[in-house]
Amino acid sequence: MKKVLYIHGFASAGSTGSATQMRNHLYPKGGQVVSPDVPVDPLEAIAFLKALVEKEQPDLIVATSMGALYGEQLRGVKRILVNPSFHMARLLTFRGMGRREFRNKRQDGQTEFKVDKAMIQAFQQVEKDSFKGITPEEKSSVWGLFGTQDKLVNCQADFLKHYGKEQMQLFDGEHFLNDKVLSHVVMPLVERIINI
Repeated sequence: MKKVLYIHGFASAGSTGSATQMRNHLYPKGGQVVSPDVPVDPLEAIAFLKALVEKEQPDLIVATSMGALYGEQLRGVKRILVNPSFHMARLLTFRGMGRREFRNKRQDGQTEFKVDKAMIQAFQQVEKDSFKGITPEEKSSVWGLFGTQDKLVNCQADFLKHYGKEQMQLFDGEHFLNDKVLSHVVMPLVERIINI
């Protein structure tokens, strides 16, 4: 069975509809989707995800938004980064301080969290490891998908600089995934990469 690790975005959870739709799509074809709740603290999150990749040995990682910041750093696994948000510290400094509610149900029952200076500093620390040690093999193992109507984040230039135009694909869509984009853009690429 082919295994896909789905890494959700900011203020979300493993229960997000995107992961559920991927699971429903892939399971009949012999695919499995692992979609955990990522810890809120960025340093805990990256450590948790590195350990999870080691344990689960996924064939592919699909990561969205903030999840793609982490996903980019998970070397040695094929990865699809959807609307990656490589500059979370800057984004939250200007747009996100204070209490925030989770958009999806978390397994631990938490419904909200706080964005403060400590979280922003932790994101800064994690971001320092972005784009390090990219070998030619790594370059060809990472795909970037970018919505042309994304008004929240635009990290196309960062992706182009480090991974190149041949690994990048634009789609007609916004920052958050919807059923249409998942079905017509993400899933065909997933199926091609894991050969399912």
